[in-house]
Amino acid sequence: MDRRAFLKLSNDRQQPSQSIPAASPASSAPAARVGGGINPYAGPWGSEQVTHLLKRTMFGATRADINYFKGLSMDAAVDLLVNAAYVAPAPPVNNYGTDVTNIASGATWVHSSQPPTGDAGDSLNDLRNKSWKAWWFGLMVNQGRSLNEKMTLFWHNHFVTETMTVKDGRLAWLTNDTLRRNALGNFKTLTREITLDPGMLVYLNGYLNSKEAADENYARELQELFTVGKGPDSHYTEDDVRAAARVLTGYRVNFDTCTTYFQTTEHDSDNKQFSDFYSAKIISGQTGPSGQNELDALLEIIFAQVECAKFICRKLYRFFVYYIIDDAAEKNVIAPLATLFINSNYEIKPVLSALFKSEHFFDPGNMSCLIKSPIDFVVGMCREFNIQFPNASDYTNLYSAWDVLRDQAATMLQDIGSPPLVAGWAAYYQEPQYHEIWINNDTLPKRNKLSDTLSISKFNGLFIDALAFAAQQSDPGNAAQLITDSLEVLFRMPVSDDTKTFLASTYLLGGQTDPNYWTNAWTAYTSNPGDAMAKKIVNDKLTALYKGLMDLSEYQLS
Repeated sequence: MDRRAFLKLSNDRQQPSQSIPAASPASSAPAARVGGGINPYAGPWGSEQVTHLLKRTMFGATRADINYFKGLSMDAAVDLLVNAAYVAPAPPVNNYGTDVTNIASGATWVHSSQPPTGDAGDSLNDLRNKSWKAWWFGLMVNQGRSLNEKMTLFWHNHFVTETMTVKDGRLAWLTNDTLRRNALGNFKTLTREITLDPGMLVYLNGYLNSKEAADENYARELQELFTVGKGPDSHYTEDDVRAAARVLTGYRVNFDTCTTYFQTTEHDSDNKQFSDFYSAKIISGQTGPSGQNELDALLEIIFAQVECAKFICRKLYRFFVYYIIDDAAEKNVIAPLATLFINSNYEIKPVLSALFKSEHFFDPGNMSCLIKSPIDFVVGMCREFNIQFPNASDYTNLYSAWDVLRDQAATMLQDIGSPPLVAGWAAYYQEPQYHEIWINNDTLPKRNKLSDTLSISKFNGLFIDALAFAAQQSDPGNAAQLITDSLEVLFRMPVSDDTKTFLASTYLLGGQTDPNYWTNAWTAYTSNPGDAMAKKIVNDKLTALYKGLMDLSEYQLS
């Protein structure tokens, strides 16, 4: 597999026209791209496997994380990532100054009263949406050793809402909170909570759905994008969409309290007939507050379909493993994971645990084969190089620093909080390009420009400290070992000994063959850090090394 070829710029990698996908579970790929199924992995457990696991389940892999997980078994490493206790983060704060709802600077605005209508309210919501997006970026940068942040992004791309449509920053943050609280919980529970989420009710018009004029928007996406999908074995009908819409009539949003309530007079209390795909089930219409029970009946009908479990497992596979699901992967990975999903009553953790412990996940063909998303690229770079941000007490500048990097990812096609369509970002579904969509003649130069700027100067006060990064490695005074250690953190593709020798000679030894040249330079600096000339010599060489590595195609792969 020529992974570098993924990154060659060509016209066919320009951003495609974006349309809601009619996803298929398999492609025209060979019957078995790689081997293995979900049998437990029993191969080597070293730096290569550890870094692969961390870069797929977290954003980047720090030197400290790599060293820590090397000390665990594979089972223990996956268990820690999947089962880490969830700790709710403190909510975003007013970092924008004057607030017409009287929220003081530094205080959280998520429980404020409803912003006024008109320009003042629109302006405030724009500021709040920037606030929580920056806050979310900061949570990703500062994530613990847990899968939760990666799964929050996964669900955001699955249960899409967009700030420009929802508008109210309080509701947008609340949806994000719903996703992160349930990120590793139960998929049924998450689907139910999202169905009643005030932001989702606004985004897909659910709060306007009434018995006199049933709105089919959410009912359609619930089936097409959120549960059973549009694969060849998913045969729900337009009548099913209409029936589901009638089930969901009557839900309203209290914008003062940011809560959902059920308006009984707007609920369609007649019976709802479903198609043979749903075993011709009938949901008996109910009146009064009991009408809310119909939602649970609807979800039971949907989740009884095997295709629901398969659809989610395919999306997890494409997000964490590879975008092509060939016949072998469908049979040996997707089908058994879906069975496990159903048997565990749609608990998410057992499925992810089985996937990340599988021989298939650790197959060499599944390593360094995904192009990093913009968020993976930007957040991963911040974490790998331990870029220093302002202190938490300086929340104005801290949020500004988070936001400026979040905006950089947005210019590279991934604006968290604002996916382009209800289907999410095209790179996760658009055949045949999938992840190749992230790289084009516009976005790759932007990636290189950002990493170059952070390396050689400062970007809004932020920079890569090459000296500090090198000092984290096992033997920074040894040129060969420093190259090996640095590549272990930054690259996912194997690098030959000849290439390592070339890198050491070119960047650290100044073209010389005597490795003591670098050792002496590093020793001169560490022995007297106040010597400006000694510091400049090693800093310039390290800066050129890390800038050069990040400019290579390999750095774009995960």
